[in-house]
Amino acid sequence: FKGYSADEIIGQHFSRFYTDEDRAAGVPARALRTATTEGRFEAEGWRVRKDGSRFWAAIVLDAIRDDDGNLVGFAKVTRDLTERKIAEDKLRQSEEQFRRLIQGVTDYAIFTLDPEGQVSDWNAGAERIKGYAAEEIVGRHFSLFYPPEQRAAGAPARSLAIATREGRFEAEDWRIRKDGTRFFASVVIDTIREDDGEIVEFA
Repeated sequence: FKGYSADEIIGQHFSRFYTDEDRAAGVPARALRTATTEGRFEAEGWRVRKDGSRFWAAIVLDAIRDDDGNLVGFAKVTRDLTERKIAEDKLRQSEEQFRRLIQGVTDYAIFTLDPEGQVSDWNAGAERIKGYAAEEIVGRHFSLFYPPEQRAAGAPARSLAIATREGRFEAEDWRIRKDGTRFFASVVIDTIREDDGEIVEFA
């Protein structure tokens, strides 16, 4: 996948597989130095084919020594992970676009809870409606939004139990803002799971 035949590349320095910016930054020399001193160098990064196109590679560079411990060369294994890198970048961009969209919503309080019910993410709508800035509420338990009588009756735990069991909890009831005032809310709690069924978070 590098595009060179053996007679084109044997005798050439391996730094030609690196991008111009990596060569300028001394990355090839650092890889050899690390492999020499530590026995192995591992990394991921862009590499360059003969035709100039780039691919994302996983690199393992092992130092080879003789019985006396003298360095006689290096063994380098390169895996082409371009498809994985592109998929990860697209996913990251999609997640960032979604996050920007959610953060821009002010008519709805949209936030996430970890499996124990602690707030893990918080949008501008949640701040406007409930009164807490993200830094004030992230890490605190969502039962804070329930009136004292509902907390005493176990309503927060019951809502998560239903969401866990059925995948969703829906209700209309009173909730409390940071300043102590009450508002009547339409509430939906969705359960988000991994492919193996383990709960990642609640939305």
